[in-house]
Amino acid sequence: MDGVYDRRAPKRDITLSLDEDILQRAQSLPGDLSERVEKMLADEVAKADRERRLDATIAALNDFDARYGSFADEHLDHL
Repeated sequence: MDGVYDRRAPKRDITLSLDEDILQRAQSLPGDLSERVEKMLADEVAKADRERRLDATIAALNDFDARYGSFADEHLDHL
């Protein structure tokens, strides 16, 4: 996820409460658990950002259409 967050930012210790079963299963996977969790969080942040931008774009287009109408409306009568 390039560009989602600053990979050079300092790390901070936190406390999480996780289901024991899923934690044990995740710890058995190869690689660093912290890195995998960080990537999953970065993916979720990126997804939320995309959804926010999409919602803002839809709202702006709906506002434009309400104010000025749609270009297509002028041509629908000819179909």
